[in-house]
Amino acid sequence: MAIANVWNKVSLNIDQVSQLTGVKKTTLRYWEKEFSDYLKPERTGTQRRQYSLEEVEKVSVLKQLIEEEKYKSAGVRLKLGLGSPVSQAEGAPSAPEKPPDG
Repeated sequence: MAIANVWNKVSLNIDQVSQLTGVKKTTLRYWEKEFSDYLKPERTGTQRRQYSLEEVEKVSVLKQLIEEEKYKSAGVRLKLGLGSPVSQAEGAPSAPEKPPDG
């Protein structure tokens, strides 16, 4: 139980998260703005980002969806259940349209 409490209190700064995940700091900052309802690192009194292990996992999920599965922002939002995208063109490739009956 004590070990679980320690893990819950671990926090990493943006440099450490960048090194750990392989995601550039500029990209982390962009993702924080783009997916603000999903990725929300805590801030210190001097406004420095402090990522919990849960937030680091979210960075890994975003990296998987964006860099490996090639989703665009709108597709990521749909995949994570964050709301509707602005346009389908921004999302992941969709299934071919059904031809009209006729």
